[in-house]
Amino acid sequence: MNKQKRIEILTRLRDDNPHPTTELNYSSPFELLIAVILSAQATDVGVNKATDKLFPVANTPEAILELGLDGLKDYIKTIGLFNAKAENVMKTCQILVEQHNSEVPENREALEALPGVGRKTANVVLNTAFGWLKDNEGRYFIAVDTHIQRLANRTGYAKGKTVEQTEQAIIKNTPNKAEFMFNLHHWFILHGRYVCTARNPKCGSCIIEDLCEFKDKTCD
Repeated sequence: MNKQKRIEILTRLRDDNPHPTTELNYSSPFELLIAVILSAQATDVGVNKATDKLFPVANTPEAILELGLDGLKDYIKTIGLFNAKAENVMKTCQILVEQHNSEVPENREALEALPGVGRKTANVVLNTAFGWLKDNEGRYFIAVDTHIQRLANRTGYAKGKTVEQTEQAIIKNTPNKAEFMFNLHHWFILHGRYVCTARNPKCGSCIIEDLCEFKDKTCD
């Protein structure tokens, strides 16, 4: 795939959705952080159902700590792996209170040091909650999940065997970064979630079908 095809892919996705954002419900960096922690191996819809009840009651580190572990579990028990996630959320809240003045840090290393927070979660928070495109060292914040990895590899946009390899390939191969990189995560994840699905991709209704290099295209 060449530069012009990549530009056209991004242009079409942008024209179709000029202002993309996460489908997780949140109103603060802390709420987004907790929602993304809970979203691992779970759907955004499922997480929203839980956090729509949790956040009106507890949407600060102190408030969640006051709920206690069992109290938190009552709110998130419909989410997969809720026991482990509840423990991570409680530990994360304790660290935020003790080390970060109850604020979510705007630093990838500090975020990744929080229990339940990996590279993808840190990148989502920095990009979506704080509006960061890249840090002072020039490192871009592009969160790659299974949808994005599938889309990037399947279309030929960027190749990588692991999530991190795909992340670096996307950064390397994306032209006009100032124009496209900030929203690329959302365009790709939404396209992968609803159009370029894992088992039955909707190639016949895909706006980038003619640019995609996937050999086993399907029809609706």
